[in-house]
Amino acid sequence: MTSPTPTELTQLRRALHAIPEIGLSLPRTQRTLLDALDGLPLEVRLGQASTSITAVLRGTHPDRASDAPAVLLRADMDGLPIDEPESADPRSEIAGAMHACGHDLHMAMLVGAALELSARRAELRGDVVFMFQPGEEGWGGARVMIDEGVLTAAGPEAGAAFAIHVFTGDPRPARFEVCSGTAMAAAAALTIEIIGRGGHGSAPHLASDPVPTAAETILALQSATTRRFNALDPVVVTVGQVTAGTARNIIPDRAQLFATVRSFSHASQARAAEVLPAVAEGIAHAHGQDAVVEFRPEFPPVVNEGANVTTTVEAASRRFGADAVRTLDTPKTASEDFAEILERVPGAFVFLDATPSAGAGYNHSPFAAYDDSVLGDGAALYAEFAVQRLAELSAADITSHPLTRNDRA
Repeated sequence: MTSPTPTELTQLRRALHAIPEIGLSLPRTQRTLLDALDGLPLEVRLGQASTSITAVLRGTHPDRASDAPAVLLRADMDGLPIDEPESADPRSEIAGAMHACGHDLHMAMLVGAALELSARRAELRGDVVFMFQPGEEGWGGARVMIDEGVLTAAGPEAGAAFAIHVFTGDPRPARFEVCSGTAMAAAAALTIEIIGRGGHGSAPHLASDPVPTAAETILALQSATTRRFNALDPVVVTVGQVTAGTARNIIPDRAQLFATVRSFSHASQARAAEVLPAVAEGIAHAHGQDAVVEFRPEFPPVVNEGANVTTTVEAASRRFGADAVRTLDTPKTASEDFAEILERVPGAFVFLDATPSAGAGYNHSPFAAYDDSVLGDGAALYAEFAVQRLAELSAADITSHPLTRNDRA
């Protein structure tokens, strides 16, 4: 059993790219991954509420303790509802679906890590849980797998969690980047329905037009984020969808606003849940209308824990050199449901620059493209993190054991 070759990982990534599936049910993706993992010394469990895969690799280090720790490594599996351009290479075979966020690379890298770590079992002072997760793109897939026991798949709860996310269209000076503390934003969905009274466009005084109210609400939400929140703990509101009316000369009964709300702490998200609905309701009432508002938290912030950040930097530096990894001072404003794992298990979420030399659109763009040459790097860092973190957790367990303290009998 040997480490994967770059050609093997590229072939797997391209096979996965061709069959993007959306949501929690990804049967073709699951089958492709199971075929890729076949023959490895893994304990495999399939999800019940989704097509997830949980695979456990038992370490065989000679000094492994009976209560050895576990480390969780995660890759997301789902695609996005985006039409990929016909000129793309590789290209999706499924109309209206595309791996525009690099999840195909994540899966290939984690399979690569499973291959490498299977060959290095004797170095593992504990167990590795490979978490292949559907439904990251707003479907709550992490919570589904948590509810089905992924964190305790090896027996004891995982002592550390680790994931890599590729980014494209924004070339960075270092191959890997990691941010200590808050690394990515929390996200929430804000839906506002303004209820007025329809009428003829020539006689707005005989109706109660919700469209100007909607316009005023959009502007007021922007003002609220700069005046009602601490500038050092910001909130960003983007109204990405507005719907109203059926014809240009008809005043509609209702107008709907659909927004995303980003924040960087639990406190600011909780305050947004109070302030933003109150703004919308107040403006509607001022116009003699009603507003039905839903504020739905989707993801908490991604928060990296210091010891795991240190492990990441050391592992990346050892494998690739110190120039290959950089510690960021500020978080990314995108969101990720790996945050659900990090709410429960300390860990690290790492960014990998996968921008091809010819350039590409940013993640989630139909023109997003990724450099396959990073696949081996990602697989190697998954593996290095697992080996090093298991050694650290095992050493910490030994140090804290009553019989190893200085005051032992």
